[in-house]
Amino acid sequence: MSIAQNLAEVRARIEHAAQRAKRDPQEVTLMAVTKTLPPEPIREAYAAGQRVFGENRVQEVSEKCDALTDLAVSEFHLFGHLQSNKSSRAVEVFGWVDSLDSLRLAERLNDAAAKRGKRFPVLIEINVGGEQQKSGVPTCSRELEEILQAAPRLEHIEIRGLMTIPPMTPEPEGARAYFRMLRQIREELVGRRMAGVRLEVLSMGMSHDFEIAVEEGSTCVRVGTAIFGERPKPH
Repeated sequence: MSIAQNLAEVRARIEHAAQRAKRDPQEVTLMAVTKTLPPEPIREAYAAGQRVFGENRVQEVSEKCDALTDLAVSEFHLFGHLQSNKSSRAVEVFGWVDSLDSLRLAERLNDAAAKRGKRFPVLIEINVGGEQQKSGVPTCSRELEEILQAAPRLEHIEIRGLMTIPPMTPEPEGARAYFRMLRQIREELVGRRMAGVRLEVLSMGMSHDFEIAVEEGSTCVRVGTAIFGERPKPH
């Protein structure tokens, strides 16, 4: 199947999952994950109406943006771990950073956005599985609290929601408990009504489990393989 056909299939699956959960499918944004892909598949997805794309490395998207200047791509999101020394470049080439995981990084992104006279949207990444090899702040942690408490003084970033990558499970259903956990964390934080914190976005769910994520309240699913097929290995 073509990329356009795959996109149509994924969108239909999102719609059906939303309907099962009695949700409006329009509440769910589809992010096409284009990491390691050359510009051509991105162009094909764009031609099929896709406008939100996800990458996990600053340098890679920098090169792609140079090759795609003729496309009015509305949003490139960074969902991979971001080193604080690359904050300035990330603010320059991405529309969002979805993997905020420390107060230091929040401060660096804020400074970079201030220099460009803009407000920059971010998501806090939560490590719901407590996996050592993954980035993200632990649930109910000091690191999470530090970021939230600092939000009012970080005037050039907007904390717009939460993101997670749960532990991989053999069956998609195995991710449900982790998605539910993130939704419950969001609900608790919303109830605190913290200044400078907007939590309308729940970014969770990938090719393996995005339908379960939609059923559990995801507002953004990150789908790569189901759209583009197995991706080439990086050199």
